[in-house]
Amino acid sequence: MSTTVFRRTLASRLTAAASAAAARRTTVLPGSLRTLTTSPAMRSGNPPMSFPCIDRLETRQRTLAGGPEPTYEKVVTGYKLYHHATPFVLDHGGVLPSFDLAYETWGTLNSDRSNAILIHTGLSGSSHAHSHEGNLKPGWWEKFIGPGKAIDTDRFFVICTNVLGGCYGSTGPGSVDPQSGARYATTFPLLTVNDMVRAQFLLLDSLHIDRLHASVGASMGGMQALCAAALHSSRVGRTVSISACARSHPYSIALRFAQRQALMSDPNFNRGFYYDGVAPHVGMKLARAIATVTYRSGPEWELRFGRRRRAHEQPPMLCADFLIETYLDHQSESFCLQYDANSLLYVSKAMDLFDISHSVTDRLRRTREAAAQQLQQTGAACDQAGVCMTPGEQPEECSVAETREEITRDLVEGVRHAMQPTLVLGVQSDVLFPVAQQREIADILRQAGNTNVTYYELDAMYGHDTFLIDVVTVGAAIKGHLENTL
Repeated sequence: MSTTVFRRTLASRLTAAASAAAARRTTVLPGSLRTLTTSPAMRSGNPPMSFPCIDRLETRQRTLAGGPEPTYEKVVTGYKLYHHATPFVLDHGGVLPSFDLAYETWGTLNSDRSNAILIHTGLSGSSHAHSHEGNLKPGWWEKFIGPGKAIDTDRFFVICTNVLGGCYGSTGPGSVDPQSGARYATTFPLLTVNDMVRAQFLLLDSLHIDRLHASVGASMGGMQALCAAALHSSRVGRTVSISACARSHPYSIALRFAQRQALMSDPNFNRGFYYDGVAPHVGMKLARAIATVTYRSGPEWELRFGRRRRAHEQPPMLCADFLIETYLDHQSESFCLQYDANSLLYVSKAMDLFDISHSVTDRLRRTREAAAQQLQQTGAACDQAGVCMTPGEQPEECSVAETREEITRDLVEGVRHAMQPTLVLGVQSDVLFPVAQQREIADILRQAGNTNVTYYELDAMYGHDTFLIDVVTVGAAIKGHLENTL
């Protein structure tokens, strides 16, 4: 047989084989998450695994394609709105033409307006910390706030906001940009924890509250409380920082990075422009599952779930099988459409960037001031490339300190004005914000000259979420610090 004839015969056979293989494949519907199943697998002596979890995701995706709308805008009702009508320049040089800040209050402001307590929320917290006539649903800190409770509303006027960048009433990526008429999406400017706190103090100005009795927060809220004490020291009487840090550490940054990567890998994320399409449900679910692992502890889950399976009499499966897996699946599914994906990206990034060091705070201030000056002169804070300063002037976003001693000195200098009586709480089982980070807060405050720093380390098994659960221990510490006579 000639070479030419052989090649034609081989090509013909390959084409026929490919056609036959294609015919044996199952049909894949557009947009389906289902993988191809080929006939060799079907001919196997072992039955194929079932994937009810993927079936549910596919069903959920089809449901979302035709509605309903994501529910995060409808989660909280009964809040008030502070509207800031003038441009607000952010630390990284971006500008919001205006912004709204959702807030709720409990108790009564006294005649000299000296009994106000500002509660700062964690990453996904709303302003609804406690129930009230406008919203009877229990708040996220329901058992800690109220008459006679840790934060006593018979004594204090309590305020809680949804942070700037959030999605529960405050301006965030899901809000409409007044300049374009469309949602910001990922045109929303990067923001910092400092920006969130500055916005809150503008709210306090509108309420004619010059000085807080206390600034109280846990997790990202604890960062905000420390920021308020350091950068607005004359306006804060006392500080409570729970399960927080003076600067985000690499392990915490890595965990939040993994969440953002899972979210942004969802095909429906569409670089943040998903509001007119299908929400990135799968990515949000994966991100929340990762987050939930960081919020609790191994000892608690050992006691609560052990190695028990959902149906021990059934063969193991690759979907949720152990009780701990079913817990993660439920928690992540219930959250994924109650919080805006872009808000998760922006707020978690603000947490990563948090560093109370003097050098970092000063650089951010100079960036903001330069952007504000440019806005005043030209009407735009940044050029089309987003550069607000010349390349030589562009500040670094992290401390230039390298040795442990240099880092500590920089942190101490950053809190040199935070001389308020301060309560710092840490939890030994917390893997997201290990207790070494709370010890660091207490240490730098003391080194800065604060002689009224109280540090408690709790032996609780609930991990990072202890501040939401341990009403007795955490509540007693807060109550004592807020009410003691100095």
